[in-house]
Amino acid sequence: MEAVTQGTGFHAEVVARLDAGPSSRPERVVHDLDGARSAVSPEQLSDAGRLLWEALRRTVPVVSGADAVLGLDAGGIVPALAVSMASGLPYKLAWKVRVPLPGAVHFVEGHANRPNVFAYGIAPGHGYVLVDDEVTTGITLVNLAQALRRHGARPVAAVCLAEDTRYQARSILEEAGLPLVSLTRIGQDG
Repeated sequence: MEAVTQGTGFHAEVVARLDAGPSSRPERVVHDLDGARSAVSPEQLSDAGRLLWEALRRTVPVVSGADAVLGLDAGGIVPALAVSMASGLPYKLAWKVRVPLPGAVHFVEGHANRPNVFAYGIAPGHGYVLVDDEVTTGITLVNLAQALRRHGARPVAAVCLAEDTRYQARSILEEAGLPLVSLTRIGQDG
């Protein structure tokens, strides 16, 4: 199952995961910015960031009040950098490593082999644009949004490169008060 976004040429597809553990999803979304199929040029990275930021500004006008971009380990790192460069917002990264740093926010990525994720230096009152490479069920981003709110921070919106529409993540995120912007959609209505 694959999708190519018309006008951008951005390609993403669902492939089988050969090393999936018992709690992992049996498939993975691969896309043009993950470097799996071919090397990624700086222009491709820049273009994706610009397209995501422009779509986010059109769709979620309150994004202008965001203080930072927050990318998820590991797939969200590259798109978080792209959105940060396009928007001029600083970026932060959430890691699957627990260290003694201030402003720690813990959340769970339930389908991962290492489910515990930590964002550090989260400031109460600050707004964050949450970024991942792909969204399938939306549960990880909902978990992150809830953890940020408990800490007094504001999740402003979620951004991803590829949205797998088979699991209705968009409606789950919207119910949690988190609008979703994606560069491409894969699945039944992709």
